[in-house]
Amino acid sequence: MSRGLFLTGTGTDIGKTYIAGLMLKKLHEGGKRAAYYKAAMSGNSRRPDGSLIPGDALFVKKMSGIAQPLARMCPYVYEQAVSPHLAARLEGRPVELKTVLQGYAALCSEYDFVTVEGSGGILCPIRMDEETIWLEDIIKALGLSCVIAAAAGLGTINSVVLTADYMKRRGLRVRGLIFDHFHPGDVMEEDNLKVCEKMTGLKTLATVKDGDTELDMDLAALCALYE
Repeated sequence: MSRGLFLTGTGTDIGKTYIAGLMLKKLHEGGKRAAYYKAAMSGNSRRPDGSLIPGDALFVKKMSGIAQPLARMCPYVYEQAVSPHLAARLEGRPVELKTVLQGYAALCSEYDFVTVEGSGGILCPIRMDEETIWLEDIIKALGLSCVIAAAAGLGTINSVVLTADYMKRRGLRVRGLIFDHFHPGDVMEEDNLKVCEKMTGLKTLATVKDGDTELDMDLAALCALYE
């Protein structure tokens, strides 16, 4: 039976995709049939034929070495570098939750572990027209537990604690924290991790340094996060 995990973050550009790539690489090199999925992806460039390239998915595919077809990684790909709900409105292709669920189910029928990456932070609107879909609606519809990705530097205490508190109040299951852009021995960053753990009650599952090519986490411990 396939197992899934949702990777969200404290905001945009804090390293979710990089962390996802390391997670997928760990699973793939450990002999697991691993897949990547992202419901909506904005800010993408075009191929010479005009088709859109799902940039985050391509990055994860290259970093991890997984053979999963790029076309099955993200059902909604947008060019505009704005929130998915606005990109969808500007480009005339709103996200349909049914389509997102179908794509995920198809991967679950073929792969052992499916890592789902969120768009932006937890309070990311995915659709806002005659229908409203927030990122948390997708997480709940998929029935997944979450890991919060965050940058290790200045300001992370505020963003991590607020994110974790919101998710818990909304009934989202959080398994732990992964910190990116971490500098071992940095007094402030080391303290940030301790304070975040104390304030949220969540454990730091791994830390990622710039340029890391391996996730500093045991394969069995990583697999145990997936449900």
